Amino acid sequence: MNGLFLFVEGLLVNSDVNLNIKAKMKYLLLSFFCCLSCFAQEIKTPKPDLSLGIWPDRPLLAKSDDKVRVTDIIRITKVSRPALEFYKAKNVSGEAPCVIVFPGGGYGILAYDKEGTDVATWLNSLGIHAFVLKYTVPGNRRLAALQDAQRALGIVRSRAKEWGINPNKIGVLGFSAGGHLAANISTNYKERRYKAVDAADKVSCRPDFSVLIYPAYISTKKDRTKLPAEIKVDGQTPPAFIAQSLNDRHYVDSALNYCRALKNAKVDCELHIYAQGGHGYGLRSKAAISKWPELCGAWMKRMLNN
Repeated sequence: MNGLFLFVEGLLVNSDVNLNIKAKMKYLLLSFFCCLSCFAQEIKTPKPDLSLGIWPDRPLLAKSDDKVRVTDIIRITKVSRPALEFYKAKNVSGEAPCVIVFPGGGYGILAYDKEGTDVATWLNSLGIHAFVLKYTVPGNRRLAALQDAQRALGIVRSRAKEWGINPNKIGVLGFSAGGHLAANISTNYKERRYKAVDAADKVSCRPDFSVLIYPAYISTKKDRTKLPAEIKVDGQTPPAFIAQSLNDRHYVDSALNYCRALKNAKVDCELHIYAQGGHGYGLRSKAAISKWPELCGAWMKRMLNN
């Protein structure tokens, strides 16, 4: 690619080159980048069985007003109408378990495919219904995201029978900032952080289990070995599966802190730490930590069969 740029640049600055050739090269260059742009936006994701706005005063539009940027992944850069997207496991009968997925992105964006729809497809392969939550971004609005998560879990539990879901087997799974959100709702479910809207806000929004993959922000700035004030683990906190890589230096303490707090509260937790893996890989790592879905699937099977 660098060679192409140098060649084109040389044509454009060479005073001996015919102006017509310059114009043609500019046209070709523009066409080339247009093609690249079109190619980048060909990322395909599965179509949800249902898309549902979670707040009555912010219903979904016929054409979504989410702001999206596509590079190697689909980044949703603005969500003002939080929504649940339902991906139904096809080969299950009766009431099946389900997981609500919280994509990561630093509370600034949502890594929609890599940490959302990819995960829903994987969960479906295990016979688990999946929801991807589009929670409020950007602006690091953690309270708004928690409100979205509480509301979403209440909706799913209140409509569990309608959707073929076991209301006592509803989990959450989050990546990075989504991992923080999973821990946040797992420890802040006793009281809604908003005024009740309807019957969905009358049922429990406590997850039955949680999965945290390279979770972020579960530490304080002054002391990374301490839990932040909003994460209050007790004996009623749901059990958790955590996967983390040691070379994810900035966030490794989040996984350790949450596991330690669950241990001290006598709550079941399974923690897997790998030397390498970094951060932000979703289901796409080629390192040893790529085994986390297999381990997590086995853990969920044990949890759900208890």
